[in-house]
Amino acid sequence: MKVFTVDVAKCNGCFNCQLACKDEHATNDWRPYAAPQPEIGHFWLKLRENVGGTIPKVRIHYVAELCNHCENAACAGACPNGAIYRRDDGLWLIEPEKCVGCGKCREACPYGAIYYNDELNICQKCTGCAHLLDNGYALPRCVEACPTDALGFGEESELQDFIVGATVREPESGLKPRVYYRNIPGKFIAGTVYDPIEKEVVIGAKARATIGGKTYHTVTDEYGDFWFNDLPVGKFDVVIEAAGFAPRRFEGVDTSVDVNLGDIAVDK
Repeated sequence: MKVFTVDVAKCNGCFNCQLACKDEHATNDWRPYAAPQPEIGHFWLKLRENVGGTIPKVRIHYVAELCNHCENAACAGACPNGAIYRRDDGLWLIEPEKCVGCGKCREACPYGAIYYNDELNICQKCTGCAHLLDNGYALPRCVEACPTDALGFGEESELQDFIVGATVREPESGLKPRVYYRNIPGKFIAGTVYDPIEKEVVIGAKARATIGGKTYHTVTDEYGDFWFNDLPVGKFDVVIEAAGFAPRRFEGVDTSVDVNLGDIAVDK
């Protein structure tokens, strides 16, 4: 079975994958695989920008999102006309000639990966560039266009080194998606510790963040900055301690979003 892999740490946000998908499918008629994709409104592969924190503690990562070609595809079960079918290689296609545009597949898909073409009155999505694969090409356009090898594609059995330990989107759905992700960063808590009297940053201050029975530790660097990285979502109690200074405490720091605690003054 064919699968996609996405290494988020390798993605630099160039959007080549999204542009290549648009170039391959917009206004191009690849029936019976897919009718032309509209020039606007459809992103069969969408590179989603994720911005966390506030200036100057900001980090950005990008996640490629596309049809997951699930083993137990909910869209196929929802289609009343049998327009959605799985190929022998595991790729799911929406047959343009059978689709009536009812939208039931869109409602069933938890990934928002199916789009409605109002001109043709049909639903459409990523095909894995099946038209290229069947004509001797090894890779879909998005993967071929990626300059950093953040995107991968191939046989599931041959990509186990990547898949083992990887994550998928919406695993609780039970759909068994076949787009595997690595290195999606967790949340962060960051800040800068400084001495308001001397007007100098405090280097080597100890910081700890506690949630439940688990504690994370870090220290401030030469700029007085500290970062707790790859945190789970929850409410943390943060304590900052430095020799000669009174501790600073922050209770219930909520990591449902990335948190910049800002410039933190410590008193002697």
